[in-house]
Amino acid sequence: MTILFAYILDLIVGDPEKFYHPVRGIGYFVSYFEEILIEFPIKKVSGMILVAIVMGVTYIITFLIVKIAYILGDIIGFFVSSVLIFTCISVRSLYQESMKVYYHLRDGDEDKARKSLSMIVGRDTLDLDREGITRGAVETVAEGIVDGILSPLFYAVIGGAPLAMAYKAVNTLDSMVGYKNDRYIDFGWASARLDDIANFIPARIAGMVIPLAVALCGKNWIGSFAVIWNDRGNHPSPNSGIPEAAIAGALGVRLGGVSYYGGKPAQKPFIGEEGKGVMPEDIYRANSIMLTTSAMVVLFGMILS
Repeated sequence: MTILFAYILDLIVGDPEKFYHPVRGIGYFVSYFEEILIEFPIKKVSGMILVAIVMGVTYIITFLIVKIAYILGDIIGFFVSSVLIFTCISVRSLYQESMKVYYHLRDGDEDKARKSLSMIVGRDTLDLDREGITRGAVETVAEGIVDGILSPLFYAVIGGAPLAMAYKAVNTLDSMVGYKNDRYIDFGWASARLDDIANFIPARIAGMVIPLAVALCGKNWIGSFAVIWNDRGNHPSPNSGIPEAAIAGALGVRLGGVSYYGGKPAQKPFIGEEGKGVMPEDIYRANSIMLTTSAMVVLFGMILS
């Protein structure tokens, strides 16, 4: 029941701006130890130490909080566990932030759409055209199904709040230091690889669940399965290609292509068959599939836990 309560709490509350989010605390923790450890001469080793410290401390602190809460009473323990799991998932915020892009595009304000997109992607958005903006939002929703919803719920089911929070520590590490630039190519190697490992099973589960959600949404579930089968490997990430392929097939669009990061082009393989261009309405459709998928994952999680 903690999974269901956490999910409902996320749908209602989301990520309040003034709420002290534990993931922000993890971010501060990463930044503090990064400045110390990155000065070590063997960057891959110091990066591994960073991962061990951040993951270990996050798990232990969460475990102790939950343990103390249950000592104080089952209801308190249930509530604390649920709140901690709620902070690990991001259904409402993913929906809200991506739909801001849709609303701005619908209203014809591409400047505001670019600005909203820049808040949820790492790519350059300043020179994106209407289709590029839309593609960025759709890809973000697709990827968010795994790392923002399915993965934390998966780890919450098998290990409760401590393991879910440890997963978010890995995810935060990857988002902060897992880059292939001069500063992080070696130091962030462990964070990036561990994030790939952590999302490996959830991404494959997504490859089975998303097409089922697509069918419930009345979309092309056969196309979703087909594009997963054909194009799941067409992505720099070993995991992100699966949800992107599922969404691309469901919507009958092509994702991937050229994106710019820090002014430098990055050519990603195409995912999906060339068909209709990506339209702003596809952001709404992708979110419908995302919401349905999240509800199905919670239902399966309750059955299995």
